[in-house]
Amino acid sequence: MNTVQPIRDMDILQDMLDYLESTNYRNFIMVLIGIDTGLRISDILRLRVRDVLGTHISIREKKTGKQKRILITSTLKKKLAPYIEGKPNNEFLIRSREGLNRPITREMAYKIIRAAAEEFGLTEIACHSLRKTFGYIFYNQTTEKDIALLMNYFNHSSPQETLRYIGMAQDSMDMALKRHRR
Repeated sequence: MNTVQPIRDMDILQDMLDYLESTNYRNFIMVLIGIDTGLRISDILRLRVRDVLGTHISIREKKTGKQKRILITSTLKKKLAPYIEGKPNNEFLIRSREGLNRPITREMAYKIIRAAAEEFGLTEIACHSLRKTFGYIFYNQTTEKDIALLMNYFNHSSPQETLRYIGMAQDSMDMALKRHRR
């Protein structure tokens, strides 16, 4: 399996979100949840309306089996409100058009994310890029570059693992090579 990257350019990320918001609100919500919460796509697809009604998303992670509680940001709350209005509490947030009440498949999520990425000339982007983008933004927006907090959030065993995961190790290597070749 190829390594995927976070979306590093915040202008392109915003353009991609604007594009999804105007073309398919369900897909927009899926991507927004990913970059706002850092949840894995397998956990996003399991979310139901009832899971986003309060101030936090409480979920048992599918991969690790660990309980996680995640704040729903004010931006996410605002965008979710019109999307969930009038929907039953047990409805899947990212519901498939096929079947009664089933989420889209991971494969469909991949196709949606790849198509949006290609629209903006992004490569090495897939479902896991949403989680990596969350980490990349979190790390770069905290003034103290709190890698320990992010490491804990991702359940990583070392700061180096987290830096590599969010693409910062690659960014550092790229900068060093640029300086070296001047």
